[in-house]
Amino acid sequence: MNRKTHLEQVERWAYFVRENPTTWKKVHTEFINALFDKHEQFKKRILKTPCGKQKLEELYGKR
Repeated sequence: MNRKTHLEQVERWAYFVRENPTTWKKVHTEFINALFDKHEQFKKRILKTPCGKQKLEELYGKR
């Protein structure tokens, strides 16, 4: 994403928050929760693969 596109997205979000002061938090919370859900799904999928535990440990820097 280039700088112009990023700034446009930030401006759209700021406008949405300003125009929807009572509903933006619900939308934002749903988005954040979806990110966490996708992360958990990813971890479960990778653990099912050969050497999945080792791959996760490498990603997280654990030994």
